[in-house]
Amino acid sequence: MKNITLLGATGSIGKSTLSVVDLHPDKFNIFALSANTDWKQMIKLCNKYQPSYAIMVDEQSAEKLSNAITTDIQVLSSVKALDKIVTHQDTDYIMAAIVGAIGMSSALCGAKAGKRIMLANKESLVLAGDIFMKTVKEFNAELIPVDSEHSAIFQCLKSGKSGLNKIQLTASGGPFLHTPISKFKSITPDEACAHPNWSMGRKISVDSATMMNKGLEVIEAHYLFSLTPKQIDVVIHPQSIIHSSVFYKDGSTLSQLGNPDMRTVIAYAMSYPKRMNSGVSELDLTSTASLEFYQPDFEKFTCLKLAFEALNKGGNAMITMNAANEIAVKYFLNHQISFLDIPRIIDQTLSTMKHTTLNSLEEVINNDLVAREIAHEIIKQHG
Repeated sequence: MKNITLLGATGSIGKSTLSVVDLHPDKFNIFALSANTDWKQMIKLCNKYQPSYAIMVDEQSAEKLSNAITTDIQVLSSVKALDKIVTHQDTDYIMAAIVGAIGMSSALCGAKAGKRIMLANKESLVLAGDIFMKTVKEFNAELIPVDSEHSAIFQCLKSGKSGLNKIQLTASGGPFLHTPISKFKSITPDEACAHPNWSMGRKISVDSATMMNKGLEVIEAHYLFSLTPKQIDVVIHPQSIIHSSVFYKDGSTLSQLGNPDMRTVIAYAMSYPKRMNSGVSELDLTSTASLEFYQPDFEKFTCLKLAFEALNKGGNAMITMNAANEIAVKYFLNHQISFLDIPRIIDQTLSTMKHTTLNSLEEVINNDLVAREIAHEIIKQHG
């Protein structure tokens, strides 16, 4: 029996993780659950799974949850509580599914504690990739990616990296793949969140619509698999059947395929190096009319281009880019800026922020805060 600490329990990854746990009650126990503010949903989860700990990042939400729970579950609050619970001796596996920079600290603490980290938080690597990967190695932690694309690469590379030419991450293209850029200015938050294949939170859905999500995955792949930017390629594949591919110098290409359902990836991370039932039906290629592939349009999806540029530039560029994106997406979701303003604000923040090399987590956190302030100012001045 493995104890799972599930960070981000009320999000899409959290729900899928619990769905897999439900299939294997003899193998997994929910030791701790966390959420940000959704204490009402957490009541239901606590009643069903009876974790030892429930953590609400928001203090007021933690108080409401604590008052509502009648069982012996210990309710904690704050980001520091997350850091504490991932290092608990009874935590075996950590599902790091908190969206945004706020999820970095707990994932890093889990690595320092030598735990198995099932990583769905992109920002841990985008902000502190060198520090994170060094920590994983130093403390003998297990790092299993929980992006469908990175899981695909992880699986394909089991044959080895000898003769590896490049990897290719697939992207659905989001809801605006065939929308002309002339109509981008009028895109609403609800339209941006209507992903054709995946059910995700609103922030990640917007990132998918701008293709920043794929840009963050490019940066993740750089750190996860020790690749140069030139070894990472992106192709648009609207059906999301091929999750990613690796290309070898002898002309061989290995791909991982499956129905677009995150339970497959989650089950693999939980059962690795074995496999177990995920509840996902097997792929039937005869029922798929066609598989399409397109080169990404970098002029239309500027955020993807900015991500590649930040990776090539190195240093603090990726941290600045991510911070500006989080601020811009927040304003967009609140109907305060337009869809096209998102890449503009990111670009201006990158131009304003001094480029430098960061050597510590403290410097990373400070850079993140300063970049957010700059992005705020840009939005206030120019809207």
